[in-house]
Amino acid sequence: MRGLGLAASLLLVGGSSLIPVGPALAQLDGPAPRYRLGPGDRLLVKLFQLESFDSSVTVLPDGTVSLPRIGSLRLWGLSLDEAREAITRAYGAVLRRPVVYLDLVATRPLRVTVTGEVQRPGLYSMGLNDTNQLANTAGGGTATTVVSQGWPTLVEAIQKAGGLTARGDLRRVTLVRPIRGSGRSETIEVNYWEALRSGAPMRNPLIYDGDSIRIPAAERQSESELLTIASSSFAPTSITVNVVGEVARPGPQQVRANSPLSQAVLSAGGLNRRGNRNTIELIRLQPNGSVERKQLVYQPEASLGDSNNPPLRDGDVVVVDRHLWAKTTDGLKAAVEPLGPVLNAASIFRLFGVPF
Repeated sequence: MRGLGLAASLLLVGGSSLIPVGPALAQLDGPAPRYRLGPGDRLLVKLFQLESFDSSVTVLPDGTVSLPRIGSLRLWGLSLDEAREAITRAYGAVLRRPVVYLDLVATRPLRVTVTGEVQRPGLYSMGLNDTNQLANTAGGGTATTVVSQGWPTLVEAIQKAGGLTARGDLRRVTLVRPIRGSGRSETIEVNYWEALRSGAPMRNPLIYDGDSIRIPAAERQSESELLTIASSSFAPTSITVNVVGEVARPGPQQVRANSPLSQAVLSAGGLNRRGNRNTIELIRLQPNGSVERKQLVYQPEASLGDSNNPPLRDGDVVVVDRHLWAKTTDGLKAAVEPLGPVLNAASIFRLFGVPF
């Protein structure tokens, strides 16, 4: 595909061609991949000087179209030129030297897979005019809508999946495209971080039906990198974090993506007089279904990425525990409370001089 990235050299890795794409602009040496017809594409077929044969058809789920005087004809997987030739051959059996005109009136939604460090990994359908939600609204957050027009691109596919998580690595965004009829795939790596960091021209490859996009996890990210990504169009504008325990306003808190733990606590009004800053627990549900728990110390002055002030993810739970004095007071209250009615009755008996 022309415009998909750089390739001074082509490396074969396990049957796939790996094309590294750096910050500089370049074109692929080969031609752009041809559009292949599939179920849902709408075609306009016309025959020269035979208006009665004109028809508007849709490729059916079995990959065929129904044409006048021909019946069903399989076009699934053919390019427009190949489809026109197939229709011409079919009409050649009933007409003398037919001249066929073929137009693609409407394209089917493209189906792409987005996996890795995105808010909502999965299989997505993308059309020529899409409205994407750049946020994870499962926790009640406010979504930012991104309207895209024209052929879908790699950046829009990432936005379709809700944007990056806090661990997403923009240096190694990978697009895998199957090569029709070869059993191999073409892999294109794009470095978006370089464009965000230095303002270099940003590659934004077009995507095709069947493409797979992978966002790997970053091994390590600096504070400046986290903040830069959080303010870009690759990340959701806000996430929802639950802060419970000894804070002024416990409950769901909406904070900016990649915000530190201290920001969520401050959004909940900060610690109340019973809160213990030395026993903060961060509870996180991992993608594999396991629950990760971390004991932290509340240090609002710590930098983002510090061990006690990590960047938050959507759905995190922050638990603020009580300090020792509050626990002791609550324990005494719980122990004495059942004796309250007895003590009150004894006091009444003594008031009336009744032995007790």
